[in-house]
Amino acid sequence: MPWRGGGAAPRRRPNVLAGFGSLVWLVLVGLPLYVLLIATFRTRADYSTEGPLKPPAHWTLRNYLTDLSTGFGQDFLNTLTVTVGVVAIVLLVVPPLAYAIVRARGRATGWVFRLFLLGLAIPAQAVIVPMFYVISKTGLYDHLIGVILPTAAFCLPVCTLVLTGAMRDISPELYEAMAMDGASPARVFRQLVLPLSKGGLSSITVFAALQAWNGFLFPLILTQSDSTKVITLGLYEFQTEHGVDVPGLLSAVVLSVLPVFVVYLFARRALVQGLTGVGGK
Repeated sequence: MPWRGGGAAPRRRPNVLAGFGSLVWLVLVGLPLYVLLIATFRTRADYSTEGPLKPPAHWTLRNYLTDLSTGFGQDFLNTLTVTVGVVAIVLLVVPPLAYAIVRARGRATGWVFRLFLLGLAIPAQAVIVPMFYVISKTGLYDHLIGVILPTAAFCLPVCTLVLTGAMRDISPELYEAMAMDGASPARVFRQLVLPLSKGGLSSITVFAALQAWNGFLFPLILTQSDSTKVITLGLYEFQTEHGVDVPGLLSAVVLSVLPVFVVYLFARRALVQGLTGVGGK
């Protein structure tokens, strides 16, 4: 409220407690990031002798160059392939499925939705043995497609639940207006539902990308050769019988985080809207 009295407006006293709390929070967040980033520009010998907090005496990009020139570069490409494949399957299957669940009135649609919700209660560890058997019998073992398919399958229940909630937020009057204009269900889906579900679509895209990018169990069980290894498995190579190459490992971690960070920067607003239930408005 503006100051209506005569003379200068009274100065508000600074909130010392809030400032101190913000400083503590900044230290708690900034110190691990500092340790992570500063170690990537150090040699292994310098890190061992000087400790993790001291700035490096000689800055170097050798850790990043070594990571990219060795097998980690192939691991990165394999992980990117798996992520793109999983996201593509999710975006092809979930939007029309969620639209059918929201708009259809048949009993069969309700049973299909309940079947997908049942997938939320089944952990991947419980089905890894039959999954290994099926993937092996179909000839997909040690192929990236053998990792993409089960990863996408376990993303479908959550993504369907999120996008169904976003589509249910669309006003029924909009559906009726499109129907009065003679729009077919396909046109309603294309011109009304998809544009108004951008928040939900962004949410399931980021969720599926994170699940695929950080996947460990399926790549571990369903692949074995170096040509199909992903980032989560490649990080183990920095641990040897003589110790752990900490600077090399942390530089690989930074490289593996960058793509997900970029995706979040572009989708963060729509992601927050989708998670707060306003993705369809």
